[in-house]
Amino acid sequence: MQKLRLLIADDHDLVRKGVRAYLEERQGWEVVAEAASGREAIEKAKLVRPDVTILDLRMPDLNGLEATREILKVVSTKVLICTIYDSDQLIQESLKAGARGYVLKSDPGQTLLLAVDALRRNKTFLASQITEKVLDVYLQPQPRQSRKNIHRNRSSLTARQKEIVQLIANGKTNQDVAAALNISLKTVETHRADLMRRLEYHSVADVVRYAIRNEITALNWTSELKGKSVVSENGSALE
Repeated sequence: MQKLRLLIADDHDLVRKGVRAYLEERQGWEVVAEAASGREAIEKAKLVRPDVTILDLRMPDLNGLEATREILKVVSTKVLICTIYDSDQLIQESLKAGARGYVLKSDPGQTLLLAVDALRRNKTFLASQITEKVLDVYLQPQPRQSRKNIHRNRSSLTARQKEIVQLIANGKTNQDVAAALNISLKTVETHRADLMRRLEYHSVADVVRYAIRNEITALNWTSELKGKSVVSENGSALE
């Protein structure tokens, strides 16, 4: 019987090691790679081509949502999101991005095993409370979005612009972004100007707030800059 090949991506080493030990107790399951960031997950997926990829949503460099999209462009794998976040928007966007399963880190360990086994059998798996949320959203009448809300929906940005938003929100300069994405400074400036125009924002602080609200940034902030300031690229504080 062919082994089930697994990739685990989470920026916490203890979480990766714990999940790995738990999964490898199952006969025929093997964790063939680990990754500590979204970008590393993409590279490892290309290299080892896992049957099932387990991704956290909040990771450095590139979040799990964008990593899901990029991985599925180049590798035939089943993506399982394993995260602490249970927001309706993130669940919906994860499924739209191509994830086949969504579980919470607060779920019993057995739930993770059931999820991986379901994806192994080419089925979809949602933890019980996630299923309830999906059904609630599906059954609710959808309010009409205002033009402003449509503009500020993160799906209005390209994948590259979302990468740039995350890097900016994590305090990177334009030069840092260019180096991280292996693109020219001019290209970064063009993307940045376009995303600011689309979102109708005028400062780095606005971009940071947007990234936090939409769970794009890897920063673990519990409030939307209430009582805090963000340092801009020139070193000045942005309230």
